[in-house]
Amino acid sequence: MASYWFGEIRGRVCTPCPSHEPEPLSRRLDMLEVDMEEFTPLSWEIARECGYAVSREEYIAVLRALCIFRAENEMARISRQPEQELVHMVRMLDQLDEAANLLMERALEWHAAKDPAFSRKYRQVRGRRAREILSRSEIPVLKAIATEMGHLSDIRSGLSREITLLAGGLLPNCSRLVGGVVAARLLSAAGGLSHMASLPAGSIQVIGARMALFSHLRSGTPPPKHGIIYQHQRVHAAAKDRRGKVSRTLAAKLAIAARIDYYRGQADQAFLESAERAIDRAGGRP
Repeated sequence: MASYWFGEIRGRVCTPCPSHEPEPLSRRLDMLEVDMEEFTPLSWEIARECGYAVSREEYIAVLRALCIFRAENEMARISRQPEQELVHMVRMLDQLDEAANLLMERALEWHAAKDPAFSRKYRQVRGRRAREILSRSEIPVLKAIATEMGHLSDIRSGLSREITLLAGGLLPNCSRLVGGVVAARLLSAAGGLSHMASLPAGSIQVIGARMALFSHLRSGTPPPKHGIIYQHQRVHAAAKDRRGKVSRTLAAKLAIAARIDYYRGQADQAFLESAERAIDRAGGRP
């Protein structure tokens, strides 16, 4: 017997599916068990002979509706997964940082143009200090921008805490190693936990270093030693001659941590303690 989404064919007897609606057709498709050794290649003529469709146009229309229905359901299923929410939160955090940095840069340039004594040193001013300077400006718009920058900073801090909290539940081992925000950024760049869990340590080490990697492949520049994991304190605070070793060790432990997070979903205290000791040794700590 040959089973198709539109009906069953047993010998010369065909039993068409009684419905043309996408939902029951999709349920039927999920239940099909096809023997590929006896499977006959699909064509619309088979559906016509079965009595399911009278023309190719009708067959294509029903099949198109079925495909769209299943694609929409699959996208909805993926979007409901907690890790997808984490991906969106990380992207929002990065957009907030980008917008805040650009807004602050433009505001300081405007302030420097009105105060020549400030223009020689404004490039070193950031964060709260920059907002305090702008709040004392004689230009009302700059004062308003300083106020909004403060609100944006509060939103950014709150979002960062939410990311850390959610990442701690979804990526308990990775979060313990590099912090919730960095773990979430790695997850986002990898395209999901399942993909991240399949990556070798070398790939995790350079996730986020796309431009440097392309430059290395194209122009022969030195290969990147780290990507997103550079944001972790243990990497960027390491001595320069040990930074590559710390990056490699941390990436190797993250590769294991991602697999534990994906397959177990629980923190492995013994692994975390051994990983911490290995990273300490890589950084030169006893």
